[in-house]
Amino acid sequence: MTRTSIASWNINSVRARIGIVEKFLREEAPDVLCLQETKVECGTFPQDMFRARGYTHIVTHGQRMHHGVAIVSKVPLTEVRKYDWQANGEARHVGVTLPSGVRLDNVYIPAGGDIPDRTLNPKFGQKLDFFGRMTEWSGALNGTPTVLTGDFNVAPLESDVWNHKALLDVVSHTPVEVETLARLQAASNWVDLGRHFIAAPTPLFTWWSYRAKDWEASNRGRRLDHMWVTPDLLDKAVSHRIVQPARSWERPSDHIPLVTEFAF
Repeated sequence: MTRTSIASWNINSVRARIGIVEKFLREEAPDVLCLQETKVECGTFPQDMFRARGYTHIVTHGQRMHHGVAIVSKVPLTEVRKYDWQANGEARHVGVTLPSGVRLDNVYIPAGGDIPDRTLNPKFGQKLDFFGRMTEWSGALNGTPTVLTGDFNVAPLESDVWNHKALLDVVSHTPVEVETLARLQAASNWVDLGRHFIAAPTPLFTWWSYRAKDWEASNRGRRLDHMWVTPDLLDKAVSHRIVQPARSWERPSDHIPLVTEFAF
C-alpha cells in the first residue's frame, strides 16, 4: 500500500496561468493533478513544464479557447476514457485508471448560464441534461472503486455558499440543481470528501468571483469544486484540504485547488 495524493483545480486557462500551476506543483507536489477549464487543444497543451517537474504521464481532452480537462501524473495512467455527455464536441470529462486499479474521473460540468429556467435559458437545460447522463454513467459503474473530481458548478449545502437565502435563485445553488446533484451522488452512493473531512455547517468555499474588489474581505464564496469517492474507497482517504492561498497568487484562477491523500 502506498500513499497517493490527488489534486483537482479549475485553472481557467492552463497556458495563461502556467506560472501558478508550476508554483502549486512545486509547493504541494501532488502525485496526480486534475485540471478543468484548460482552454487549450490537446496538441498545444503545455507539456514541457509538467514533464520537467516529473509529471510525465499526461492525458488531455482539450478544446480551443473553451472548456477542456486534463490529468497529469507522476504515476502511470492507463485505460483512458473520454466522454461527450452533450454530444456537441465539448471536452468536459476524461477518465483514467491508476496503478492501484482505482478509476479516476475528472469532469467540468457546464455552468448553466444566468437564468435558472431551461425554457428561457437553454444552457441551464444542457447543464441538467449533462447531469442526467452522468447519473446514468454513475449507476453503471458496477462497484468499480472510483474517484470523481472536478468543477461540478453546484454548491449543494447552505454552508457551501456565503448566503443561502440570497443565492436560492442564483444558478449553482438553486433547489433543482441541488436535487439533480443529489441524484448523481445517490447513483453510486458517492461520499463527498469535502464534507466528510470538513463537516457542515462549517463554511467551505472553493470559488470567489473576480468581480469582488477584495474577495477575501467580502468572502462571498461558493463550494463548486468537489472530490467524491465510491464507498469502498472511503477508508483509503487519509486527508482532504483546500489550498485557499492560491486565490491570491499572481493572475489567479477564481477557483482554488483541492488535495486528497489516499492510501491505496
